[in-house]
Amino acid sequence: MPTPPSISYPRTDHLGSCPVAHTAPEVSTEARVPVHTPEFAADPHRIYHRMRTEFGDLAPIELAPGVPATLVLGYQTAVRILHDTEHFPTDPRTWQTTVPPDSPVLPMMRWHPAARHSTGPDHQRYRQASKDSIDAVDGHAMHTIVEELAAPLINGFCESGTAELVGNYARPLVVAVLNQIMGCPPGIGERVTAGTAARFDTVDAAAGMGLLRAALTELIRLKRDHPGDDATSRLLAHPHGLDDGEVLAQLLSFYGAGGEAQLNLITNTLLLMMTDERFGGGLLGGSLSTRDALDEVLFHDPPIANFCATYPRTPVLIGDTWLPAHQPVLIGLAAANTDPRISDGDHTGNRSHLSWSAGPHACPARALAYQIVQDAIDQLLDAVPDMALAVPRGELVWRPGPFHRALTRLPVTFRSCPAVTLPSPHTARG
Repeated sequence: MPTPPSISYPRTDHLGSCPVAHTAPEVSTEARVPVHTPEFAADPHRIYHRMRTEFGDLAPIELAPGVPATLVLGYQTAVRILHDTEHFPTDPRTWQTTVPPDSPVLPMMRWHPAARHSTGPDHQRYRQASKDSIDAVDGHAMHTIVEELAAPLINGFCESGTAELVGNYARPLVVAVLNQIMGCPPGIGERVTAGTAARFDTVDAAAGMGLLRAALTELIRLKRDHPGDDATSRLLAHPHGLDDGEVLAQLLSFYGAGGEAQLNLITNTLLLMMTDERFGGGLLGGSLSTRDALDEVLFHDPPIANFCATYPRTPVLIGDTWLPAHQPVLIGLAAANTDPRISDGDHTGNRSHLSWSAGPHACPARALAYQIVQDAIDQLLDAVPDMALAVPRGELVWRPGPFHRALTRLPVTFRSCPAVTLPSPHTARG
């Protein structure tokens, strides 16, 4: 394993002041690589390669017009930062005062009283409440729930021989499953989904955040008045005593990770399985399983590609690169996973990727997310096993935004198939 670059922190005296002046030279605006453009969305790996060649492990980027940040491209450097919450906290409150109030990334990155923005006792309090609420989901029942929700969606297109899998299958299925987990009525869930998508796309993000906040506030009121066996009710009743604002903040994380990430993981995995001969290149006769395909996507095209923002307390020198105090440092999850110093390109059976993050802020719902996404894919492939892309892969369009890796549409063709009947035996693909 190659030795990662050294990290130097300013030393402080007993009063907490630094006896040496540390100035982090600012990179010129012209040198920053914009990661909010359609060009980046269309081919991020080409741009990761260019950034790695020019800058090494740490690349100066522009998250949005006029919003500078650093993107971590090196795997070992990313792991060290994700585990070092003392020097790389996740609280953005100092930074967000420097950003224009109408910045399109602010609704996604603004501080909320949630685990991902906290350290110490607050982090433990929020994380435990969230984890307990999700851990209580019955995994065995979830198999049946996904099957029952997937069947009518599949029956809506299985006899036609064509489908658009983002809008006709993955998005409505993920929304319906999340609504079940969260105890959320469909009408509220539709508004939550629209608001979450706007935050990730950084298009009309402020309006999307307003829609999302109003919908979640309505859900919280509903569950305070009519609690049930669902994650929202469990959050509200948790012994840690979260108030409505804190519950709303945890729900923002639930729907961001549970909705946007699972949707993109389903579609990105289906795309891989239709275009890579190891998985069939048409889905029939592939030598590797759905779980192998999921892991390949989590390495190369993870649904959330650039995230896990931290904000150094002081200027930090890594190798020969200064990271300014309080300026965002994002982990390039897709770039770090494919760092040529640790990756040989064969990820079969390898789950060392960082796509669930690492350290204290690693995703607490990883096992449930794996199960839901794998069940969603297997249900579709059991019913419609011979799908192929309806357009050349190069004509697919990826949604804009610096954070996610998300298709706008996934059109497919296949032989007409009979409708799915329930109950039906579930045949796992791996």
